[in-house]
Amino acid sequence: MIDAPPLSLRHLALWIDPAAFEATVRFYRDGLGMRLYWQPDDDNVYLAGAGDNLALHRAVAPRRVSQEHGALDHLGFFVADADAVRTWHERLVATSASFDITIAQPVRTHRDGATSFYLRDPAGNLVQILHVPDAPT
Repeated sequence: MIDAPPLSLRHLALWIDPAAFEATVRFYRDGLGMRLYWQPDDDNVYLAGAGDNLALHRAVAPRRVSQEHGALDHLGFFVADADAVRTWHERLVATSASFDITIAQPVRTHRDGATSFYLRDPAGNLVQILHVPDAPT
């Protein structure tokens, strides 16, 4: 097992067909009671539940939502702070060959102040390791 700070699965991000975007936002917000906590633009909505988050992204060309490729954007694992993000990055870079993973994007700071990086798991799924200061719970 890798020696690194603990992880917790925090959010799921989905690509949503443009024709269903507003209805999907409405369902999760009004139907399931998730709270809208950030909408940086018309194509991205971030909802908070009981300790988890759901990101809905309007799918635009050339991205397609289909039964063949699904709607999953990425899995997000929360860590305690930005230093833990960097620690995970260093360790996964060092062990990427043994786990058959690739680093997809380096550590960076996002427009909401989050720090993260992305990798591809052995099955090709995009995984994000991140810290969001003052994230909703």
